[in-house]
Amino acid sequence: MGRKSLVIRGYTPEQIRDLFNREEKYTIGIRLYAVYQVSLGQSSRKLESLYNTSFKQITNWVHRFEEGGIEGLKNIPKSGRRSRLSNEQFEELRGVLMNSIPEDYGYNTATWTGPILREYIAKRYGVKYQRAQIYNVLKKLGFSLSKNHTEITN
Repeated sequence: MGRKSLVIRGYTPEQIRDLFNREEKYTIGIRLYAVYQVSLGQSSRKLESLYNTSFKQITNWVHRFEEGGIEGLKNIPKSGRRSRLSNEQFEELRGVLMNSIPEDYGYNTATWTGPILREYIAKRYGVKYQRAQIYNVLKKLGFSLSKNHTEITN
């Protein structure tokens, strides 16, 4: 009769992967170990299933390590899409949210909400945001939602 396999309880493989992906030190360690295995002669194609990534990504880690050492294995910050509002417009908008209410601009409510802010930005700046994106704008401004996710607070 064979030995029983070891079983992990309480975590799915995806949850475990997310845990080490969240912590940069673990991520760098995993990448460094892949580079180490390549230095021992392992093929990046053979390592791709072990590291749950493409052989090309492993090759990239090796090249980044050769160029920058441990620093080269860190995540490269992504700049993302350029903001559609200027810094001055963001500052003006922050002032509007902090110092006025929607009634001051012709809306029939005293509470700023995502949809009202979205409409205000479109009228004032000519920039149209998708429904979900307006909440990223709020986060960038330092605001959040409260009271059942309908009211904007600082």
